[in-house]
Amino acid sequence: MTRNICSIEANPDKFLRIECIHHWIEARTRLAKLIGADTDECVLVNNTLHGINTILRNFEWHEGDIIIETTTTYNAVSRAIRYLGDIPPHPQWREQHIRRVTSEKSDLQQTRKIVAVVDAIAANPGVRLPWKEMVAICRDAGVWSVVDAAHSIGQEADINLSEAKPDFWISTCHKWLFAKRSCAVLYVPKRNQHIIKSCIPTPRSYCSPQDENYNGPQRMGTIDYVPFLSVNAALDFRQWLGGEHKINEYTHNLAIAGGKYLASLLGTSVMDPDGDLTLNMVNVELPIPSDIKYSHEVNDLLRNTLFIDWNVYAVYYYHNGKWWTRCSVQIWNEISDFEVLANALKDACQKSVRFAEQ
Repeated sequence: MTRNICSIEANPDKFLRIECIHHWIEARTRLAKLIGADTDECVLVNNTLHGINTILRNFEWHEGDIIIETTTTYNAVSRAIRYLGDIPPHPQWREQHIRRVTSEKSDLQQTRKIVAVVDAIAANPGVRLPWKEMVAICRDAGVWSVVDAAHSIGQEADINLSEAKPDFWISTCHKWLFAKRSCAVLYVPKRNQHIIKSCIPTPRSYCSPQDENYNGPQRMGTIDYVPFLSVNAALDFRQWLGGEHKINEYTHNLAIAGGKYLASLLGTSVMDPDGDLTLNMVNVELPIPSDIKYSHEVNDLLRNTLFIDWNVYAVYYYHNGKWWTRCSVQIWNEISDFEVLANALKDACQKSVRFAEQ
């Protein structure tokens, strides 16, 4: 990665016009192999939200079309869906169960476009979802599937998109894969590449579908390519560590053990005691009474205590009437880290409770 930075700064024109493309193709090729896709079906984008917006804004919407989200849809994605519903031609947005789609009559599919945004791994709570099964349900019902897999690559092994066959799939490379921020991979199978007419923003190399030799969107203008090219260094590092299964065996086992240990230290419980929905993110209840709801003041207390007083952090959130923390376990973590986190969380929670009782 440092070599890439030096090469760019030493001779930007040479790197961007000649050398960059070779590293770019190598990164896409290696990512494609990792997720079970063809190289020409994978592009690099800034982040998952960027990729999802690229997909949703390239659909040709009509009045009566429907965009489906779920209760676990990431808030920024939910806002993007709401925005599309606010502008002409105002596709409807719904929060509903994916299986309900299968009960719709076939004439509904003939008169409307239905797009379902489903999570592979929800953010809060951090749980694995049966996204491959949901994709199959969508496919059988004639519904477009857009998989928000922000937390998947590097945490979920054996993804195999050629077998799962989602219509679109997007995952962040700077979360679990260890690439430099910010970088994500967008999967667009060849059967659906006609949908994506332009990247965001539209580049000067844009080719209209009416243009001769149209071959889809081209790369954008001047950006920092180092995060994209860092994928190669990240994958080299992961191979050196022992590969995807070795990495995730360690982090998963530590997440299960660490979550139970943290719960015992806090005097609470884990959300998923059997570990069926847990990969490398474990959700543990916080010792905050359920009648204390989220507020900016409580958020400030929790955040500042963790970051400033203890220099430690784990995501916290209010879900289904309880407060929880989501611990993202990485290869550099040890079981003793959960002790440090427990002490910090106890302090933060006690301050929040005292504030709420004033």
